[in-house]
Parts: sequence; structure tokens; C-alpha cells
Amino acid sequence: MARPGSRQRKRKPSRAYNTLSRLHKQPPSRGRLIRQEVATYAPRRDRFVDSAGEQYAATNSPATRRTKGITFTPPDLVERMVEVVQLTGVDVKRIVDPGAGTGRFTIAAARAFPDASVVAIENDRELASLLLRNLTSAKLGDRVQIHVADFRSIVLPRIDGATLFIGNPPYVRHHDIESDWKHWYTSRLATKGIRGTQLAGLHAHFLVKTFDLAREGDLVCYVTAAEWLDTDYGSALRALLLAQGRDIDLALLHQSSSLFADAMTTSAILTFRLLRGASSIRLRQVSSLDNLLDAVARVALRNCDLSASDPWGRLASSGRIAGPHSVQMLGELFSVHRGQVTGNNSIWVEGLFPGNLPDRVLFPAVTRAKDLINLGSDRLLDHTCLKRVIDLPADWSRASAREAEQIERFLAWAREQGGRESYIARHRKPWFKVGLREPAPIVMTYMARRPPKFVRNICGARLINIAHGLYPREPIPARDLDIVTRWLNKNVSRLDGRTYAGGLTKFEPREVERLRLPAMDELRAGA
Repeated sequence: MARPGSRQRKRKPSRAYNTLSRLHKQPPSRGRLIRQEVATYAPRRDRFVDSAGEQYAATNSPATRRTKGITFTPPDLVERMVEVVQLTGVDVKRIVDPGAGTGRFTIAAARAFPDASVVAIENDRELASLLLRNLTSAKLGDRVQIHVADFRSIVLPRIDGATLFIGNPPYVRHHDIESDWKHWYTSRLATKGIRGTQLAGLHAHFLVKTFDLAREGDLVCYVTAAEWLDTDYGSALRALLLAQGRDIDLALLHQSSSLFADAMTTSAILTFRLLRGASSIRLRQVSSLDNLLDAVARVALRNCDLSASDPWGRLASSGRIAGPHSVQMLGELFSVHRGQVTGNNSIWVEGLFPGNLPDRVLFPAVTRAKDLINLGSDRLLDHTCLKRVIDLPADWSRASAREAEQIERFLAWAREQGGRESYIARHRKPWFKVGLREPAPIVMTYMARRPPKFVRNICGARLINIAHGLYPREPIPARDLDIVTRWLNKNVSRLDGRTYAGGLTKFEPREVERLRLPAMDELRAGA
């Protein structure tokens, strides 16, 4: 209690409190720098517990967070990646965490390199406030600059010494990325002489931005979804790494090692430096985080010549780089095509139309992935278990009067159901001709929570767009088709496709064509 007549001194709020208050009250600002100055932290060995991040994850569903690209990295993975960086021996002067979230990478890296300055970049204002709280708790605020901004808009000053870029770039599908940023992505690649596609996800944008910011001698260590290693859009990133990355180490985590509890995805840990000289690339697959730093695994890494068109994930999972005389790409033997899009399966797959149609316009077809998955073998012998797809000829003037009446009745019904107004129908001529492909001798599922199923199409079933067809480029004997089918079923795994955050693995036709298999003579010998 103050004495009468004395002036009571008003306590000044802490700088940390003021910073956090401004963060909540001010509108979003691009590139605004928030700095908190508190006591210097002495590194300690115990792991920082991200209770704020755990609470955020508990109150925000995985589906909600996934649309924003918010996936929290498990502490074990964070620590292993920091150890990978330490093994490089690089003298890190600055740490940049491009999608800092609540600061798991920021704090772990800051502790591992106590003399380095730290830049944490987070675009989500709520996460940025949690990040500030965690830095305060870890007593790291005097070393960390928080940018509340999109990483792609950041400008970093040059420094003397190496910058470490470390983190988990957010995974957001291209569907949820604004067109202006898609244009930014392809434009940035174009300045590097690389052609990009606007189908790339946000993690690809972050990698391109990292190359914009990084200087010679800088080090990058990111964990990402592994799909870019084999997809068409990822070829631009692979070309970028081949052109500018050095000492590239790519560790593909086996699918049995589930790192992210709320995002079932195949993960890859990419580590590289920017140095002058020829690229060296080391591909490996590790069964668990315990093997990430295994000395034997590191000694066994192989330098190899790769191109941007090669399926890097496939090669990493194979455990070897096979010579050109022992392997071939599946695309050398087959062209792969997705089944036909009908525009409205409820109209064009037989079942709802309350009338009859001529048998010659009804084609047995694979209309569900289960048609193939539930087979007891890898041979589709009988089409009586399949539904039929209605594929009318463009001209039925030679049809009998009865057939013409049936077709006209069906077309009137299809119009009433909106069959003529679908996007597909409006872009085909005539609108009612589905245009099924000829039967493929081998068919496959391409999206499931399991490896694809390859099936010999003995009965000649047609396909709609729930399966792919493999069409020989040159005539292939039936026995060889059987051998290829059996080999694919035994050797193609989910690692060969792209696994999405929801756990679905997908194989695009061009990705299937890039699958590698032994030469035909070797396949026959092993049959």
C-alpha cells in the first residue's frame, strides 16, 4: 500500500504481452515483423512439449486443418531431422522455418544451433500467437523473428554464413490455391528455364521459393509428401534439384512407418545444399525413424545418374539403381489410358432406364473398382457379373423400327434426366455417344487404400473411368501378358503411387507407364 501523498508507480506491461495483444488486434499484414525480446535461453537436452499445438489439434479436426495445410510434425521426426542437419557439419548462422506453425522445428533447431539467428514464418494468425507463446515458454524470443506472412512473399536479407531452411512445408492441393499464386509458381520456374504446371500443391511452391531465397552454401532439410517424386508436376521440382541442388539425400519413409497420425501419406525427407559442382544424389528407403541415421544405411547410399523424368520414389523404394539393360519402363510395352468418362453414370450405366434397349448398344464394363478387387484371381473370365454401359452409335439409320423406337425413347428419358446438359455431354458430338474404348488386355484399379490390382481381361470387358487399361504398343503373346500381370501384382506397391492426406493412393496413367520392370527375357525366366 502506498504512503499518503506518494505517487504510486504504474506497472508497465511486458513486451511479450504487448506483442501478443497487437497480434490479435491488428489486421493481417504481409511481411510484418514481430519481435519479442526476453532473456537469452541456454540450450537444454529435454524435449520441448508443445501443449499449445496439441490443444489446437484437439479442437480443430484433421479435415479442417488439412484445407489450410496445417499438419503438426511428430516430435520424434523433428528431432531426427535436426540430427540429420547436425551430421552434415554445416556451420549454421541462420535458421528459417518457412511454415513454423506452433514452432516445433523453430525451437528444436534453435536449441541445436545456439549461435544462429532464427526466422519463423507463419501465415495463420492464431498459430502465430501460439508460436509466440511457445517461444516465450522456451525462452527463445530474443533470437526469433516471427513473420506473419505468406512464405512466398518473404524477402530475406543476405548474411555471412550458411542459412538452414528446415521444416514441414504445408500440403495444400492445387484446387485450393488461388490462380495468382499458381501463375507465380509457373513464372518463377520459367525464370529458371523450367516449365511448371499449375497442378502443383503448396509444398511445391514452398520448395521453389526456397530456391529463390537460398544462396550458395545454404542447407535445406524438409519433410514433404512423397508424391512429387514420381508425378508429372514433380518433374519440375526434380529438374530444379538437378540444376541447383548439391549433395542431395532423399530418404523415403516406408509406408508401414506412419509418421502423421491424422494424415496417412507417404513421406520423404529431402536434404541438400547449394554448392558449385556436379549434383550427387543418394536415394534410400528407411523402414522407420530409427533407421534414418543408421550409419550402415548412410554408407550404402549410391550416387547415380537420374533425370527429372525418372520416378525417384520408385527407385528409392526398389533399393537399387538398375542398369538400362536390366529394366524397362512399362510404357515401352503399353500405353495406359483411363476408362471412359460417361458424364453421368446413373444415365449411361444400365439400370435406371425403365425400358429396353438393343443388346448391341449395351457393353459389359468394369464400373466399380470392386469388380476387380473382389476377384478371386487375376483373371476376369466372365462378364455376366458386370453391369452394362449404354454406348449408342452416332447413326442408327440402319436400325430396325423396333430398335429405333427403343433408342428414341431412351434419349427422351436421358434428356429429362439432364444427360444432355452435363459438361462431358456438351463437349462431345453427338452428345449421346459415350465412346467406349476397345477392351484392354490388362486392366487395373488406380485409386484405393491398397496397392493397385492388375487383371487379365479375358472376357473383353470395357472400362469407365474407375480403372485404367493397358494397351500393348506392339502385339504381345497371351502368355507374356499373363507373366506381366502376375509380376505387377507382386511388385507394385502403394509406394509407387501418390498417397494423399486422406490415405488414398492414386496412380495416374503416365505414372503407371513409368513403372519399371525387368526385361521381358528376365520375366519369362522367372515365371
